[in-house]
Formats: sequence, C-alpha cells, structure tokens
Amino acid sequence: MLEKLDSPEYLKTLDDKGMEELCGEIRKKIIETVSRNGGHLAPNLGTVELITALHKVFDCPEDKIFFDVGHQSYPHKLLTGRAKDFPTLRLDDGLSGFPSRSESPYDAFVAGHAGTAISAAMGFAAERDLRKGNEQIIAVVGDGSLINGVTLEALNNVRSSCKNLIIVLNDNKMSISSSVGALRHYLNRIITGSVYNRFKAAAKVAVKRLPSGKGLIGNIQKMEAAIKSLIVPGFFFEELGIRYVGPVNGHDIPELVKTFSSVKNFNRPVLVHVITQKGYGCDYAVKAPERYHGISAFDPDTGLAEPSSKKTFSAVFGETLCKEAEKDSKIVAVTAAMPSGTGLSGFAKRFPERFFDTGITEGHAMTFAAGLAASGMKAVIPMYATFLQRALDNVFHDICLQDLPAVICADRAGLVEDGPTHHGFSDLPFLLSMPLLSILAPRDPDELSSMLPAALKYGHPVLLRYPRGSCDLSGFSLASTPVQWGKGEILKEGKDLLIWAMGKECRTALEIREILKKKNISCTVVNGRFYKPFDKELFLSFAEKMPVVTIEDALAGTGIDAITDSLLVQKKYPFPVIHFSWQNTSFLPHGTIDGIRKKFSFTAEKMAEKLLEELQKKNG
Repeated sequence: MLEKLDSPEYLKTLDDKGMEELCGEIRKKIIETVSRNGGHLAPNLGTVELITALHKVFDCPEDKIFFDVGHQSYPHKLLTGRAKDFPTLRLDDGLSGFPSRSESPYDAFVAGHAGTAISAAMGFAAERDLRKGNEQIIAVVGDGSLINGVTLEALNNVRSSCKNLIIVLNDNKMSISSSVGALRHYLNRIITGSVYNRFKAAAKVAVKRLPSGKGLIGNIQKMEAAIKSLIVPGFFFEELGIRYVGPVNGHDIPELVKTFSSVKNFNRPVLVHVITQKGYGCDYAVKAPERYHGISAFDPDTGLAEPSSKKTFSAVFGETLCKEAEKDSKIVAVTAAMPSGTGLSGFAKRFPERFFDTGITEGHAMTFAAGLAASGMKAVIPMYATFLQRALDNVFHDICLQDLPAVICADRAGLVEDGPTHHGFSDLPFLLSMPLLSILAPRDPDELSSMLPAALKYGHPVLLRYPRGSCDLSGFSLASTPVQWGKGEILKEGKDLLIWAMGKECRTALEIREILKKKNISCTVVNGRFYKPFDKELFLSFAEKMPVVTIEDALAGTGIDAITDSLLVQKKYPFPVIHFSWQNTSFLPHGTIDGIRKKFSFTAEKMAEKLLEELQKKNG
C-alpha cells in the first residue's frame, strides 16, 4: 500500500481493515529504515495509528499538523508522498529526521526542540481567524513535551488568542498518567458526541427563555464544573478554556477516527488525550523504550547493535562523576529529561537522592541547579549543546552573575547527524561572552576524566564542551599530562607551522601533521584545552616564530579563531593565519558525520592541501 501513497488521498478510501494493514506496513518500514540508518524508533512506532487517523480525517496540507517533538513524525512522512525516499532518512542528501518546510508542503513547521507545537499552531490559527479561513490546525504534543515551559505558556494563552485549535496529547506514559475504567469511556462518549453537544446548546437556548434563565444557567454550569473537577481527568484544561476529550486508545483506529471526526466540529480549542505505547508493535522497543528512543544502526530482528569497545565521552563523564560523588557528598546531578543520553543513568541508580530529573525544562533545570549550588552543593548539569541554547539566560543570570560552583557539560557539541536543529554550534559565541565562566574542550574521553574533577574543585562556573561518541588518539603515542588551569598542552613539536586544535580536532591536527611531514614540513600541534581562560603565553610563544593554523568543530568567527585573531592583530603578526571551522553562511545539513565533513572539505586531507597551497603562495 505504501507505494500508492503519493498523498494522503489514497488513505481516505481505506476501510478500518485496510488502515490496519497500512499501519503494519508503516511500522515495518520504520523498523527496517531505522535499523539501517539509526534514528528515533520507539516514539514513531507509538504514533503510527494516531497519525494515520489524523490524515484519514483531516485534509492536509490545507489543514496543518504540527509536531512536538518532531522526532515522532516518521509516519507522517510515509503518509505524505515520501515513502519512496524514506530509505534515505537521515543520510547525506536524504530526508530529514524532523519536519522540514523545505522538504514538503505537508510539513508546516520545523520542530527539533520541545515545546514549539502549540505556540506555532496558535500563530497559524490566529492568522486563519484574521482572514476568516476555515482550515483545521492540529498540534500533536508528545514525549513529555507537555511540561515544557513554552508549552505551558502557550496553554495559558490559547483561549485568548485563537477561536479554534485542536491539541492532540500523545500520552505514552511519559507525561500525564493514564486514566482507565468504564467511566472514562462513558464520559468520553458524552463529551465528544455531537448529539450531546447539540442537545446542550439547544437546552441552553430553552433555559434562557425561562424567568431567571441566565441565573439558572450559571448555577447549572457551576454544578457541572464541580462534578467535572471530581471525575473528569482533564478538568485542568477545561479551566484554561480548552475542551478536554479523552482518554482515547491511541492504537484503536476506529475510535481515533470517530473522535477526530467529532472534534472537527467544535468551534473552540480542544485537547484530545490519546494514550499510546512507546515502541508499540515491536517487542524489544516496548520492553526498552528509552534505549530505542534514539538509536544507531541495529539488527531489526533482534534489536541488538554491534558492541563497541570504544568508550564514549558521555559514558566516561558518567563513570567519572560517580567516582567523584563517592568521595564528595556535596556533588549533585541535574538533567532535563536526558539521564541516559548524557551518561547519568549509573549516577541515578547509585545516588538517587542526589539525582534530579526536571523533565524537558532546560531553563528550569539550570536555575534549579543554580539554587543547589548557591545553597552549598556542587551542581553538575549535563545537557546536549543544542538544548543548552534554550537555557543561556539562566546560565548568565543565575550561575555566572552569582559566580556559583556549577559544572555545565555541553554534550553533543559541534557537528551531529540530525542536522541544523541539533548541531551544537550556537552555544559557544554566547558562552564566551559570559564573565567568570571557564570553558574547556577535552581532546578525548580520557582527558574528560581529568577535566571533570578539576572543574569540580575549581569552585566557580565551568563548562565542559565535548562531542557525541568517542575520539581515539591511541595511535599517535601521546604522553598524558595533568590538566593545569588555563594551560594548553603541547602534543608534538615542530619548527615550520603551529596547529592549535580544540577538542576532538586534535586528532585532525595530528593527521595533518603526518601528511605534511611527508612534504618535509614540521608541525607543532597544541591541544588548546581551554577556550577560557585562553593560554596566551603558550600561543604567542609559538606564533612569534611560525605561521598559525587553528582547527575547531565550531562556527567560523565564534570561537578560537576569533580569540587568536584578536591577539595577533595586536601583535601585527607577519605570518599567514589559517582557520578551519564551519562557515556560517548557511545552516549545515543533516547526514553522516563523515559525509558532511567530506562535503565541506573538513577532513585532514583537504585541510593539508589548503595549507600547502597557502604556504606555497607565501614562499612563492
């Protein structure tokens, strides 16, 4: 059936049995593709029936569907003419793993971060109301996004900003808990039934004609509200002026279609509470939904991935934090819904009383950690760099301004597979401007295990910035040197060229050194270690004698290149200066790390070629 889905129109011709068969095909296609390419498995398997029912009832792209978070949109892609291209998901020049306005007219809004769907949908709904349009606007909120601060702000504003909006709460046991029992089904039929709503409207008109009718209506409404507050699970939403419908079985297609068909006729904001199971239809994803939330390639039959002997930055961070916490009872850890992804699962098990998960609330997590630090604890806050962007004011106002002993760990910094919504680039230019904040970049996981204890002892705001995965420098015969605050590390010495590298780009620098060595060019390679405080003395001691090259996994003009340029301008530097970083003329795409680096000539081979050209020009 999937090959017939050039648009959702074919879907509208299917009966319940046909839709169930189609859902089976969608589920199979998602498992097959994610097992090969990596991606978000469990969230999408849980939304197959829900999204299929939405496309059955609504008329997209005229009607708009907004996803929160966008990682649950794979079934939407398969239902909107992208089934043929779906095997390219997350690959170089392939489909994005998130909704993309440039990819399809069915994708109304880009969504890589949590909390955006209701706010964006409200904007579309308000514009529709201004031009007196009648299309439906639907926001699908799931995976704990309901508690996000932006979502709560939007819910508070819905009734006063738009006349008609449908919010679908995809509750997969990670946000609002499930309500069960016969009463729930009975209330749902009454609330959603068009007969009930027509009867209620007619009764209201009839009562108004009676003497003191308005007062009587008021008393009836108060009684209805009082009863609802006791027995209706969605009374919170009703109080916000949003009609609550549900809970609805998110894997029962006839019930979903019936419910969505009914709420189309509500002339007011409505929330449909849908209960789904993360990983539904796939045993191993159901048993371990967190593990299969976002995953690399695996065997689709068993769910097992090839074991890796390399320790990741995240894993080493978690292990090191546990060792330090054993020695120091003041160490606490705070996460914003990412215990597993950031390496905190082990800490949570061993020190549950010192572990705090705030949910998808980056700003709150940062200020909560600031409160812990201000009260005498040593707060550690690991967070993906892309999500850290949402808490930058909290870092400035609540941590740096008060000079608190907090250690922020920016995981997944730099280039990642998921594309522009997830690249960890935009944090650095903001962070470098913050007074009192030290910023360190470990060259490999082993160095992170030394930097974290040093950061905890420092007693002031510190940020450790490291990439996803691992970095192996074992083949370069490097001596391990202790971390000295504010000092870089000389990895290799030479007389012709200085290569100053940050973080994992130390490996790139060492590879360049080997290539240039064959051309009789001798390179000094320095592991910069610190963005702030920068080791000016070491840098200038080499820069006075030879040309300078910098390499970093960051946006051009926002990191070490800007820091070194400002120093060299002051010194009236006579040699060439060459910076390797990501040009920020446009957003970098999604794809494999190797593929993106090759496409943008960000490899040791291409950098060495450019260096040879520049040196020849200088000497020529």
